[in-house]
Amino acid sequence: MSGPRKVAVIGAGPAGITAAYQLSKNKDIEVELYEAASSVGGLAKSIELWNQKVDIGPHRFFSSDRDVNSLWLEVVGEEYKMVDRLTRILYSNKFFYYPLKPFDALLNLGVFEAFRCMWSFGFQRFKKKPDQRTFEGWVIGRFGRRLFEIFFKTYSEKLWGIKCSELDADFAAQRIKKLSLLEVVKNALHLTKKGEHKTLVDQFAYPLRGTGMVYENMKERILANGGKVFLGSPVKKVLTTDKTATGIELESGEIKNFDEVVSSMPLTLLVERLSDAPKNIVEHVSKLTYRNTIMVYLQVDAIDLFPDNWLYIHSENLQVGRITNFRNWVPQLYGNEKKTILAMEYWCYEQDDFWSWSEEKIIELAKAEIKMTNLIGKAEIEGGKIVRIPRCYPVYSMGYKEDLKPVEEYLTGIKALSVIGRYGAFKYNNQDHSILMGMRAAENITEGKDHDLWDINTDYDNYQESYIITSTGLEKS
Repeated sequence: MSGPRKVAVIGAGPAGITAAYQLSKNKDIEVELYEAASSVGGLAKSIELWNQKVDIGPHRFFSSDRDVNSLWLEVVGEEYKMVDRLTRILYSNKFFYYPLKPFDALLNLGVFEAFRCMWSFGFQRFKKKPDQRTFEGWVIGRFGRRLFEIFFKTYSEKLWGIKCSELDADFAAQRIKKLSLLEVVKNALHLTKKGEHKTLVDQFAYPLRGTGMVYENMKERILANGGKVFLGSPVKKVLTTDKTATGIELESGEIKNFDEVVSSMPLTLLVERLSDAPKNIVEHVSKLTYRNTIMVYLQVDAIDLFPDNWLYIHSENLQVGRITNFRNWVPQLYGNEKKTILAMEYWCYEQDDFWSWSEEKIIELAKAEIKMTNLIGKAEIEGGKIVRIPRCYPVYSMGYKEDLKPVEEYLTGIKALSVIGRYGAFKYNNQDHSILMGMRAAENITEGKDHDLWDINTDYDNYQESYIITSTGLEKS
């Protein structure tokens, strides 16, 4: 009689640790989770700074998928609160609600600029639609050129480091979905159905000990179920024989044999390190790039600075792209502390000089820029800390699918290998997308199902049943 199947999971971000957690529930599976960092959660981990809890940037959990929400509640229990979302755009020293509220936006812009925006939008109605394959063309076709230049262009080019005309429309399709200026107006006038646009959600569930609490709880349950979690254990590569995954090699050189491998390591590294990957596949994957993030945390000697959970910074004279105020999430994050922690987000490529700047130089830049925003008044900045995050945003440059598709097809052809997660699948996932990937990967292994993991976060608006988390639990939306 054969023993239990051994499964390795690479990466303890939301996708990987969810897969490991679900697999650990099955007594016929021996699961081992390998994570390069010293803690779990990946991009969604929480860290402690200055006696407070903060996340790696703003993480808003929201899903309409019943399975995802049920699992989240299973892990979090009653240790969460509903947080009212307030996110705004800072442009030209004024605040604009995001998602956009047309009357607020036009009032803030002033009569002349508002006229320009409306004329641009109306003019676009009668013009031939610009190239809908690009992010620029997609947005202009729905909002007009002037609103695109004010509310989409600067931020997007900061984030991606390329022109909006070089950015694939997939980014807009996933993040803005079917939203247009007409839909925004209809929503403002309450003419749309409840929950019709995911970007208009104004409340979300948040764990009392930070987003990372979800994944810390999963780790404890994996261990309680008999699974193993190895932190500080980077995986060098996946081992294959005859187009079948057979195990992993750790950076230490140790070889471990497994019956199945679930990988959420960066897709580029996975493929480049496969010993038998065809040359053309390696060439395709070499053209896929990731954007890095540098988070700068500032300890400010003040409270009640501004009411937003986070702000999008659209000022061209500032390098920072997003500012998070962790004082505006749940009180459990800061407890009795009378200071505010702000997180300032910067993006770059690995080859950029900025990526190799010293911690002191980056903190000084962040201090100077936060003062330029006038968000902290005369409050003193008492401390700074940076966290560098490599390869955190898959770049949807024009034509990226032409390189990604053959890579997907090649990896699909490797038996006993599942590829998931934002890094692993080269998908701009939210937490819920990655959790769903982990769940479906586990079902494929334990139940013999045939979920297409590559299809998740491609057409994510189609649900059999739509449920949301509320203060009292799961409710049908």
